[in-house]
Amino acid sequence: MSAEQLAELSDFFVVAAVLLYVFAMVGFAIELAFGRSRPNKAEAAVETPVEVKLPVAVGAAGGASDVPAAAASEQVPVKASPGAARAGTVALALAWLGWAANFGAIVTRGLSADRWPWGNMYEFVVAICFAAVTAFLGTQLRHNVRFMGAFVMLTTALGLGLAVKFFYTVAGPVMPALNSYWIAIHVTAAIISSGLLTIAGVSGVLYLVRGDGMSRLPSRADLERVAHRAIVFAFPLWTFAVIAGALWADRAWGRYWGWDPKEVWSFITWVAYAAYLHARATAGWRGRAATIVQLMAFGCLMFNLVGVNIFIEGLHSYADVD
Repeated sequence: MSAEQLAELSDFFVVAAVLLYVFAMVGFAIELAFGRSRPNKAEAAVETPVEVKLPVAVGAAGGASDVPAAAASEQVPVKASPGAARAGTVALALAWLGWAANFGAIVTRGLSADRWPWGNMYEFVVAICFAAVTAFLGTQLRHNVRFMGAFVMLTTALGLGLAVKFFYTVAGPVMPALNSYWIAIHVTAAIISSGLLTIAGVSGVLYLVRGDGMSRLPSRADLERVAHRAIVFAFPLWTFAVIAGALWADRAWGRYWGWDPKEVWSFITWVAYAAYLHARATAGWRGRAATIVQLMAFGCLMFNLVGVNIFIEGLHSYADVD
């Protein structure tokens, strides 16, 4: 196939990925809306349960007996739609198909341009969406995190849609500064860590919106655990990306650090996530306070990945947005 045909195929794969992610989002949303409700175990563990006996409860033989109120409430079944689980299974299959289309878009884009396929903002966003879905599906292989599916699919579908609408760039060569093997090292680490941190950000938002008591979302403890594990995996990768960027800057521009906006905000993002991990490890921060800190760090990440490239002029302004 010619370079033009490969570029057109890449564009087709992106559109297919958006549609598949949207359909998967609908399926996950159906499962979440009509699935089984769960108590907030995080708050239940904090409070000491008080056993209150009901005055009269009907036993198995029809007689009266004293039954703890908590036990009586546990006997009330929480109804779930029979089709909710099936909708979630179909959604998971669609998510895998969208992941494959997303991967195909990246590969064909690289083949059409004959280079690493993340040399501009459009390609970078497509790659980050792929990394986020990969992190979600990879986690799903070991733990049931389908409750995040609707929100991850929404985020990635919006990301790809915005990339096509506002960031699209015709496949072609890149500026000399990007024509280096360092793009495969520095940018790849940034993409993978950004995908993991996106999963943490989604978990943090769900933590804040989850109500008390019964909910179709997992407990706040489970949501916080997902976010923390994603950040623990991503933080060393982001650290490596910052260091690799400094080494690349020395090779390209003759200095390791030049206070370029991208360099500054990458470091600010690193400090924000370091503060989150430090607060958890030393001060024992948990719950809402720790979640707010990690969401502030996620905001720094998003501004670094998108805002700096669009709104601030610098050596890293590769968005190619008019």
